[in-house]
Amino acid sequence: MSYQVLARKWRPRTFKDMVGQGHVLTALTNALDSGRLHHAYLFTGTRGVGKTTLARILAKCLNCERGVSSTPCGECSACLAIDEGRFVDLIEVDAASRARVEETRDLMDNVQYAPTSGRYKVYLIDEVHMFSSHSFNALLKTLEEPPPHVKFLLATTEPKRLPVTILSRCLQFNLKHLTVDQIAQQLQLILDQEGVSTDAASVQLIAAAAAGSMRDALSLLDQAISYGDGELREAQLREMLGTIDSADIKAFLEILINADADALIERIHRMAEHNPDYDAVLAELLSNLHDMAVAQTLSSPEEVIAPELCALAARMTPEDVQLYYQIGLNGRRDLGLAPDPRAGFEMTLVRMLAFRPASTQDSAPPRAQLKKKVARVETITAEAGPAPCADGDWRQVIEAMGLSGLMKELAGHCVLKQRDENHLHLVLSPAKEHLFNSTQKERMQDAVRKHFGGDVRLVISVEEPDAETPAQQRDREQRERLAAARESMENDPNVKEMIEVFDATLDKDSVQIQS
Repeated sequence: MSYQVLARKWRPRTFKDMVGQGHVLTALTNALDSGRLHHAYLFTGTRGVGKTTLARILAKCLNCERGVSSTPCGECSACLAIDEGRFVDLIEVDAASRARVEETRDLMDNVQYAPTSGRYKVYLIDEVHMFSSHSFNALLKTLEEPPPHVKFLLATTEPKRLPVTILSRCLQFNLKHLTVDQIAQQLQLILDQEGVSTDAASVQLIAAAAAGSMRDALSLLDQAISYGDGELREAQLREMLGTIDSADIKAFLEILINADADALIERIHRMAEHNPDYDAVLAELLSNLHDMAVAQTLSSPEEVIAPELCALAARMTPEDVQLYYQIGLNGRRDLGLAPDPRAGFEMTLVRMLAFRPASTQDSAPPRAQLKKKVARVETITAEAGPAPCADGDWRQVIEAMGLSGLMKELAGHCVLKQRDENHLHLVLSPAKEHLFNSTQKERMQDAVRKHFGGDVRLVISVEEPDAETPAQQRDREQRERLAAARESMENDPNVKEMIEVFDATLDKDSVQIQS
């Protein structure tokens, strides 16, 4: 007997065999069991989620010789004929190959005739969005008022291309992407039934590569079994899919944390020997960065994020995670424009190191290192540290500390209230309280100790300041400079002459100054 591919062998034959789509199955089951049947159903969703399969099961429910129900017997001549694709009253139409209006009219001309052997004559029109506008018009009247013995089952991946007149005459069911876990559970069931030796990592890899499509998952599974000579192993499967081991992704993250350019290039060179799918590698790297960003926002991230990613997240600043994620997104988008995929991937990771903010490398080390560094600073005095600036000149202190990004913005909205040997007390305006959080305070504390030395402890209180903040000073000076520039333009002899000669006016809003 010839081999039957897994996608056909394991095609669901009843509603209970379907994977996922519970919201659709519940509605159809209730309608069939209560006898509340519509004359036209529209199934939408991406490829491989079960649109056509669901339509065939529904046709079997309607024509089972034991009666209309949500549980066809699967043994009568009608059920067997539908399963084998030879039921004369199930007319399957591929709209892509029968889009001409003449063919649609011929099809509709036969609607009036009673079923040959079944209870209902069922028209299953796949990819119905491929019909021409004239074909839709030919279908419309029959779809609106079909004979009682006719049911229409339409399937499409692009419902937006269907006329609203068609949509309004159908009950529409949107089939969802299948989750990785749903696909993995079904694959494991199939592998157990087929007697194929496997490991959990291989099943997860195929489920993830299927991108929500069970049909794609089964096609990949067929290919993987052949590639592995009857068994599935992670190393072989990664080679087939062009993906790399998750440990390699963690290694890239370690390199980014350590800012080691030599190790980065060497790791890419070793990875290139396996000819990976660089787009998939970038996608997995982005997925890990996403999980790290989530971990940094949660109080107990270990409950939802892998422990190794939580550990990496604790060693990387949130700013770096966000920067790397954005650079990775842009790099993946531009991968097709690079001279070759490897060059595009390599340039993306080099950018991550090159554009890493200087403040995160110098004044804001990762959290785990930060705690060690603070402890070390508390045991010594800063004998060679920079001399403190005057107490009242907080603006100059900010510049001397070399702050940047959110830390500089936070400091700029503070006023220096008190400074002594062991304390630095800042006042933050309540209007800017959103800039203040534990992470920023920790980073600011480290910067203060590096600048002033010793055991200087930072205190930030939220209250109305009694003096101008550096940010307010800069805004005021900017306004004063702009006013002076406009006044200078108005009093300029050349400008006055042009106004008189050409009856012109001076657009004051166009006057700008260098910040």
